[in-house]
Amino acid sequence: MPQSARPVVHVDDERFKVTEWRFAPGAETGWHRHGHDYVIVPLTDGTLKLDLPGGHEAEARLVRGVPYSRREGVEHNVTNGSDAEPLAFLEVEVVDDVTALRRRATMEALMAAFNARDLDALMACMSEDCAFQSAAGPDAEGALHRGRAAVRAAYAAIFDTFPEAAWTEGTHMVAGGTGLSTWRFLGTAHDGRRVDVRGCDVFAFEGDLIALKDSYRKARG
Repeated sequence: MPQSARPVVHVDDERFKVTEWRFAPGAETGWHRHGHDYVIVPLTDGTLKLDLPGGHEAEARLVRGVPYSRREGVEHNVTNGSDAEPLAFLEVEVVDDVTALRRRATMEALMAAFNARDLDALMACMSEDCAFQSAAGPDAEGALHRGRAAVRAAYAAIFDTFPEAAWTEGTHMVAGGTGLSTWRFLGTAHDGRRVDVRGCDVFAFEGDLIALKDSYRKARG
């Protein structure tokens, strides 16, 4: 039975996982599928044998200090192709890509809920201990609404103020625990006043849900 390659995890946090793989001659990882994009940094020179799906085989040449990258979804069994020399490399996985996708989906769902005027769907995007800082208010931060009841009431007030409203041209980005949405707001108030401005929301997350929605909006001069 082939010897197993030995993994040593050096970093494992919400953004990266860095694993040093050590291969004795003939050692292998076993079949696995990569769930994240990753970078390989060779620590030794040598040749890796790759068993691929469908009975195919390939080789990867390691040159110490010269990295290469691969995308999520790669499936293989990796073996030290040398009969005499040990091999080693660092595998750097970008583990927050899946988290970022889920958080961006939450931001997209929030904008869709605003356009649908659906309070229940809005609150489904917010964490249990959520907060909303509106663009206008008495303080430097605008007006702070803390807790689910207060946030729901503030969102309802937006719908009451603007019987017709649409958030258009939305873009959504996530970096670590921070999200940014930009949008163009088109609304009609009760008195017939038309509003057409651009703005953005800065989000803080608790898991995949929004813990803080901090809104900014352009003011017409």
